[in-house]
Amino acid sequence: MTDTNIAKTMVGVDVGGTFTDVFVLDEATGVARVAKVPTTRPDQSGGFLDGIGQQVADLSRIAVVVHGTTAGTNALLERKGAKTGVICTMGLRDVLEMRRRDRPRTWGLRGSFEPVVDRRDRLEVPERTLADGSIHTPVDLDAVRSAAQALLDQGCDAVAILFANAYANNENEAKAAQAVRAIWPNPHVSTSSEILPEIREFERFSTTALNAYLQPEVSGYLGRLETALREGGFDGEFMIVQSNGGVMAVDTACRLPVRTALSGPAAGVIAAGYIAQTAGFDNIITGDMGGTSFDVSLIDGGQSMLAAQTSIDFGMVVRSPMIEITTIGAGGGSIAWVDKGGLLNIGPESAGSNPGPVAYGLGNDRPTVTDANIVLGRIDPDNPIGGKLKRLDVDAAKAAIDTHVGAPLGLDTISAAEAILKVANSRMAGAIRLVSIERGLDPKRFAFMPFGGGGALHTGAMMAEVGMRQAIVPRYPGVTSAMGCVIADMRQDFVQTVNALLNQLDPSALQSFMQDHTDQGMALLDAARSTFEDRIATFLLDMAYVGQTHTVPVPIDVPLKNGRIAPITAAQIDATFDAAYTQTFGRLLPGGVKRVLNLRSAITGIRPKFDLMSLAPTGTGSTAPIAHRKVHFTDGWYDTAIYDRLALPAGTTIAGPAILTQADTTVLVEPHLQARVDGFGNTIVEYKGGHA
Repeated sequence: MTDTNIAKTMVGVDVGGTFTDVFVLDEATGVARVAKVPTTRPDQSGGFLDGIGQQVADLSRIAVVVHGTTAGTNALLERKGAKTGVICTMGLRDVLEMRRRDRPRTWGLRGSFEPVVDRRDRLEVPERTLADGSIHTPVDLDAVRSAAQALLDQGCDAVAILFANAYANNENEAKAAQAVRAIWPNPHVSTSSEILPEIREFERFSTTALNAYLQPEVSGYLGRLETALREGGFDGEFMIVQSNGGVMAVDTACRLPVRTALSGPAAGVIAAGYIAQTAGFDNIITGDMGGTSFDVSLIDGGQSMLAAQTSIDFGMVVRSPMIEITTIGAGGGSIAWVDKGGLLNIGPESAGSNPGPVAYGLGNDRPTVTDANIVLGRIDPDNPIGGKLKRLDVDAAKAAIDTHVGAPLGLDTISAAEAILKVANSRMAGAIRLVSIERGLDPKRFAFMPFGGGGALHTGAMMAEVGMRQAIVPRYPGVTSAMGCVIADMRQDFVQTVNALLNQLDPSALQSFMQDHTDQGMALLDAARSTFEDRIATFLLDMAYVGQTHTVPVPIDVPLKNGRIAPITAAQIDATFDAAYTQTFGRLLPGGVKRVLNLRSAITGIRPKFDLMSLAPTGTGSTAPIAHRKVHFTDGWYDTAIYDRLALPAGTTIAGPAILTQADTTVLVEPHLQARVDGFGNTIVEYKGGHA
């Protein structure tokens, strides 16, 4: 129901492949409202505005809108970014194509890769900066201008300037950028020294080229959103979630769109961590199942895992801090198909929001994971999530499963639907093992937190497949990523290559870099219109022994007083490296010479958090079932009680088999499990009697 009397509110919006999720928080009362609407394509702004409009009629009452966007990720995966040009150092034209000489399949003899910038649009100019930062050959600005004009004539909308060793001295790149910007008709000019002033040519070139490739697409999308919000009366702050789990101003996102890759899933992990810690769970494995994908991440000791770089797809490397998220094509809309060898597969192709699963009746005739859940009675066909459809077509789903899975495999309808879910569950469990067992972590230490529209339907299967003993289902699992947008802090990341032996390091020079990063980050926080409870500066050094390729992250604890960095010593760095290296590898290398490669800084503005008790049950709800229906589980059909999940009081325990329904998801409690409502309204799923 739309409420025109909402006080100043915070709004989080996560746009997924199938649904757009909205979380609205009334700051004065703590009351939360949610909405889930189909994602609109090709322009996602339609669903974005529709979702907000369902809960807030007067946009002038909104204080903050925070958006987790898939615009950048989708543009990369679908190769739908702008036509981009490259101006690079003579001889480095093919770095983007050569990569690290890896292959799509490690053991394959063949492999092809097309970079996002065609070879004809990668132009070389004379210039050379050496690794020590000295200028060997000044940049030829006439050649730069000529190259820029040639790229414009070839139809390029964006350009990346990629010079060798620009991380050590950006003088040539800065001059070239100034010359290009004087004739380039738009602001879509990226330089490697601005995007990633870090050693290693390919990673720096790739990240910068992808940033340029995304600028027109992402800035255009965000610009349309902001314009529509302003025209609707919104006068608050519009911010974007980064892949590191923090948020940034929209103008920063337009300048650095590569940092928005995987921003929606990152917001979900941030919310999951906050919910779990509040509920007393420090160790969780998240499973975000939307319509297109299943995203897995691990939180150990309350800390999300951050990766220094990520491959969005083969050869498309982004070196920027990102929450570690493993993604597979196993969402509710993922299509089930039988290959020529007679093997059943799930995804990666998805029916998305349009046409969606077969049961939606919008034109798809190939069965999906959602169709299998519908046929087995696990999803109520009379109350589909999203609010747009009145009823789901069960018979159409059955027919599609029979035609595309049952007939090729010689299975009846129910067995074929079961097979679809078994394969999907196996793939999802494999992703969970990848982030836990394959890293030496025991899944029994972790609780599973499913969210997204479909995650809670697979809770019991994931617990059984992987060996987890508990699961915690958030109060609003279908809009957890949107909630994360509201929770996320503002964060700015910086990197600078130092590349010095520790015994030759000038601590004052390192301190100067740290101070510069701090000043830049604090200025960006000052420019935001947010209120911060605190401001934190954290620093990491990438270090290794000389001769080693891989580095160890070494946290440096440096006090910050009145915005000034306290002095740091080489002895302090040495001791911290020894501790970090020993923790990682179990032993030191006596006599080994230590090298400081990069400085990484994060300047974070801690935003106020809302009290999750505002989402807690009021204690006046009912524990009685609202209906019963036949639901198929592993060993047959059960007469299953259906409950209104949001009406269950805290302390309620429901024995399986049961289904807990709400507007944004369905929680499936299998016969051997029970569900308990905690004080925050989360549902704790456990084995009956406490035994697996």
